[in-house]
Amino acid sequence: MKGLDDMMKQAQQMQQKMQQLQEQAAAAEVVGQSGAGMVEVVMTGRHDVRKVTIDPQLLDEDKEILEDLLAAAVNDAVRKVEKNTSSIMGDLMAGIQLPPGFKFPF
Repeated sequence: MKGLDDMMKQAQQMQQKMQQLQEQAAAAEVVGQSGAGMVEVVMTGRHDVRKVTIDPQLLDEDKEILEDLLAAAVNDAVRKVEKNTSSIMGDLMAGIQLPPGFKFPF
């Protein structure tokens, strides 16, 4: 039973580490940009938009152009959040040795 106890302890440690990494990924902020930086969107790992910055020069442009640039900046931020989250969770999975045929998550 010692082997099973060790496995359970390792699973608990892995679960705690995963929770910490998920919290880290959720709290991380990324900056999405479009229009060569004329529109910037700051987004958290939970996909909450914290801030939108629009270059004042764009305010003279057509509404459709501004809408397109804003959508592009949000999409850029979403891609960066996903990449950041994958990177953080990939670091966790890299250290795990699972038996052949064992699927994760449980």
